[in-house]
Amino acid sequence: MAVGKKAAIIFIIVAGGDMADVQMCGQRRLQVGRMGEDLALRFLEERGMRLVARNWRSGHKELDLIVDDGRFLRIVEVKSLVYPNGTDPFGAVDTKKRRRMVAAANHFVLHHDVRQEVVFDIVSVVFNGDHYKLEYFEEAFSPCCI
Repeated sequence: MAVGKKAAIIFIIVAGGDMADVQMCGQRRLQVGRMGEDLALRFLEERGMRLVARNWRSGHKELDLIVDDGRFLRIVEVKSLVYPNGTDPFGAVDTKKRRRMVAAANHFVLHHDVRQEVVFDIVSVVFNGDHYKLEYFEEAFSPCCI
C-alpha cells in the first residue's frame, strides 16, 4: 500500500486502568477498537479538526471517523490492535477495504451535499501494556489508485 509522506508519530503513556478494563472485558476486540477511535479522534481534534460523523454507515459499509480540517473532508480509517498481534495495521487496509471506504464516502458526499475535496487518512493505534503508539498517515491513499 502506498502511504503518503505526511506521518505524525505519537507515543503516549496511558493510565493503567483503561487497559486493565479492556483485558478483563469479554468483548475485547470491540472495546480496543472503540478506545483506538477515541484516541484517534482526540488526536485529530487537538490538531484543529472537527468531527462531522463517527461510525457512519451505508449498508454494510462503515466509515470510522469523518472530520473537517477546514480545507478537506477527511475520511479516517482507524485500525487498533493489541501487541503482539503479528498484523500490520496499515496492511489491514487492503484494496478491498479501500474500495469499500470510497464507496461509502461517495454515499456520504451525495447524501450530505459535500462541497469539499475528500481525502482518505489512516490512523493506527497499537496498545502494548499500559502504553500505546498512534501513527497518523494523511492522504494515505487516493481513490484513483485502487
